[in-house]
Amino acid sequence: MRILVVEDDRVLADGLVSSMKQAGYAADQVSNGEEADDVLALHLYDLVILDLSLPLLDGFQVLERLRKRKNPIPVLILTARDALEDRVKGLDLGADDYLTKPFELQELEARVRALLRRGHSGSGNEVCLGSLRFDTIGRRVKVGNKLLELSAREIHILELLLLNAGRVVSKERILQNLCGWNKEVGDNAVEVYIHRLRKKLGNSGISIRTIRGLGYLINRAYNA
Repeated sequence: MRILVVEDDRVLADGLVSSMKQAGYAADQVSNGEEADDVLALHLYDLVILDLSLPLLDGFQVLERLRKRKNPIPVLILTARDALEDRVKGLDLGADDYLTKPFELQELEARVRALLRRGHSGSGNEVCLGSLRFDTIGRRVKVGNKLLELSAREIHILELLLLNAGRVVSKERILQNLCGWNKEVGDNAVEVYIHRLRKKLGNSGISIRTIRGLGYLINRAYNA
């Protein structure tokens, strides 16, 4: 999962990005509204954490432009502005959640998990497919009662595939979820990680299919 943090307080922004990465997400950061608007028009994200008091364009304008482009990405407003009219305006413009500063990091992380599940039509803290269970909080994967040993990037890819089970996920989207702007991942890395996942899933009854020219699709194996 890839998250964009839009925050002009550098210390807070760095802390949010670090927290998101420790929670197992890829995260990027921008510090003004114009940059946020440009980035959201060009790149795919799974969630935006959006401050309101931004330079150049404020958070309301960023949100309004995002929704006018028919982009349904979940947006969590994170701001010091706690007036009722600001909350109402943010939600009316299309925000999915509104959290005021100061805040508890544990609550923010819980709201992020909830919005990501909602954005992928999920529920609860587990994503299941056949005998495979993925714990979105503990970042653990089990097949039956067996805990699989997966790297952080393997978990990233598996989570993205599971949240889109039955739908093709493009190679480009997987690459975007594996790296931020300051970290590049080789073009053949996806094939390497998919190969490793297939081996580790073994006889789980789960199939990761390559759809030539389109991407990858996870589903229960036909003979499972």
